[in-house]
Amino acid sequence: MTTTESALVADWETWHRDREDLLATPHGWLSLTGLHWLDEAPAAYPDLPGTWRATGDGGVELVVDADAAVSVDGTPVAGTVRVDPVDGKPGVLVAVRERRVEVIRRTDSYALRVRDPRAVTRTAFAGVPAFPVEQRWVRPGRFEPYPAPRPITVGAVVEGLMHRFEAMGEVVFDLDGAEQRLVALAGLSVHFRDGSSGDSTYGGGRAVLNADPAADGSVTVDLNRASNLPCAFTSHATCPLPPAGNVVTAPVEAGEKTPPRPDLA
Repeated sequence: MTTTESALVADWETWHRDREDLLATPHGWLSLTGLHWLDEAPAAYPDLPGTWRATGDGGVELVVDADAAVSVDGTPVAGTVRVDPVDGKPGVLVAVRERRVEVIRRTDSYALRVRDPRAVTRTAFAGVPAFPVEQRWVRPGRFEPYPAPRPITVGAVVEGLMHRFEAMGEVVFDLDGAEQRLVALAGLSVHFRDGSSGDSTYGGGRAVLNADPAADGSVTVDLNRASNLPCAFTSHATCPLPPAGNVVTAPVEAGEKTPPRPDLA
């Protein structure tokens, strides 16, 4: 192994370890235990206090007793409480003892996502499997920005749900002699499928977060860091699907593989 390859592997191992640590935090993606979609009629849910409903004007209303030990942003609450989640962003966290109820908005739908440190997906987590790191998967490329961001709508792993994003441009690189042209979202995040999707890697695709381009537009696409989205680990995520056309023409046997699912065992 050359010095360059050794440095590549060492950097990847640090990145991968940090990623696994983040996944396994007490209220990280591995802690999800429930996803409840709301309508405007108040409803109660197992193991959650009070009643919850969508208000119909952009908010979510919780009615809870004072002895329920509920807080929002660290402040204890009781009675009728309103929160206003933002579409497509991380939700508002409502603390219910050791759990967190994330109130989310996805387009015009509202849901409660329950995070519990005791989730089997977290307690049985043994790491994210990945392919061996190889220099050949580090591809030189370029970023071709659009004149202005373009709004796009993509589907989701939840049937009938849609996600709205802004596409910033396209990341272009060569793989096995074929040009790959993939739509990039904010932060030069590229969500793609390839020939390994649904086989050795997660069927909903993976994502690569690229560094900002150089002044001449050049970028480095490190497919060794192709990462699973949260929906690869849990049934309670609402991950988007890749933009139409974001398909790499060759199998990308690099980056993260399909993870084990202890909740489905």
